[in-house]
Amino acid sequence: MGDTGYAGFDTTIEKANLILRDIEQAYGWPKDRRNQSYAALRTVLHALRDRLPVGESAQLAGQLPTLVRGIYYEGWDPSDVPMKMDKEEFLARIRSEFTFDVEGGPQRLVETVMDAMRQHITGGQLEDVKSVLPKDLAMSIR
Repeated sequence: MGDTGYAGFDTTIEKANLILRDIEQAYGWPKDRRNQSYAALRTVLHALRDRLPVGESAQLAGQLPTLVRGIYYEGWDPSDVPMKMDKEEFLARIRSEFTFDVEGGPQRLVETVMDAMRQHITGGQLEDVKSVLPKDLAMSIR
C-alpha cells in the first residue's frame, strides 16, 4: 500500500487491494496478475450492477469501499437498468467481458468475486440483492 498522505484514501486503497488479493489467492495467481483480478472484479460488479434495479444497486454500492464504488459506477447509465438477464445470460455476459481463461469458468469467477466482496457487504444487503434476482441467478451468487 502506498502512503497518499490522506488516511481515507489509504484505507480505501488497502480495502481494494485486499479484495483483489482474495481473488488472486482463490485462483493461485501471483500479484503480477493484478490486472486479471481487477478485470474479474470489474466484470462481475458491472454485470451485477446492470441487473439490479436502481435503488437496490445504490444500496449495494453504499456498502462498497470508496475506490471499489467508483469501479462499480464507472460507465453506469441508470436509465438502462435493470437489464433482464437469467443465469445463463448473466454468465454469458461475464464470459464475453472477462477475456481470461480461468478454471471453473464464469460461474466460479462470480462465486470467487462475491466471496471476496462478502467482508464489505452485510448479509442482509446480500440477501436483498438476491431477492430481486431470478432464483437461478441468485443461487449462483451464493
